[in-house]
Amino acid sequence: MNFCNFHQFETIKYAESLDIQRTIFNDMIEQKKLGKTPKHHLFFVEHPAVYTLGKHANATNFILQPEALKAIGADIHEIERGGDITFHGPGQLVVYPLFDLEQLNIGLKKYVQLIEKCIIDTLKEFEITAGVIDGRVGVWIDLNKPDERKIAAIGIKSSRYVTMHGLALNVNTDLNYFNHIVPCGIVDKGVTSMQKELNDKIDMLEVINKMKYHFRCNFELTEI
Repeated sequence: MNFCNFHQFETIKYAESLDIQRTIFNDMIEQKKLGKTPKHHLFFVEHPAVYTLGKHANATNFILQPEALKAIGADIHEIERGGDITFHGPGQLVVYPLFDLEQLNIGLKKYVQLIEKCIIDTLKEFEITAGVIDGRVGVWIDLNKPDERKIAAIGIKSSRYVTMHGLALNVNTDLNYFNHIVPCGIVDKGVTSMQKELNDKIDMLEVINKMKYHFRCNFELTEI
């Protein structure tokens, strides 16, 4: 059985959550080196406004300069996940799976596909139809239409098959924050949120509970 610790925070600073992730991530790797079997961890959080730059981030994807972003109250962090620039903030559900993929008996590609499926299954519960685009990680609305738009981003790091970082689903997110960057370096697509698609504010706790359910089902997790 895949035993998993589920953790939930209302709002936590990005730097604090990153420290927690790194501590657990490094501990899981050390356990594996010692021949032990680490337990999985799954975090559900919201962050104050913050822009994060992945390993392949291009500084030209800042529309506002970093100094101007800080002036509007947004932090900036360079981190070790893949991908370009993205935004986290209030009203956005951020999920961090710290999983041992060897225990789950899946590879990195399948792992990303299952995360995408968890998002798609959760959105379906709210009667939002979403899918994926070949060659672009994340989850999208109105695929193959002129106004197809991104509703969830994914960025991960993996070492010794242990994962960290994860997904960000726009629930009630203030989308104006995305106007200051080129999200994920994609210039020809927009972003959206559940609130915008349904024209109504969404109960975040309901989204969290449904997302938890789909993680348990898709990754066959047993909550500790």
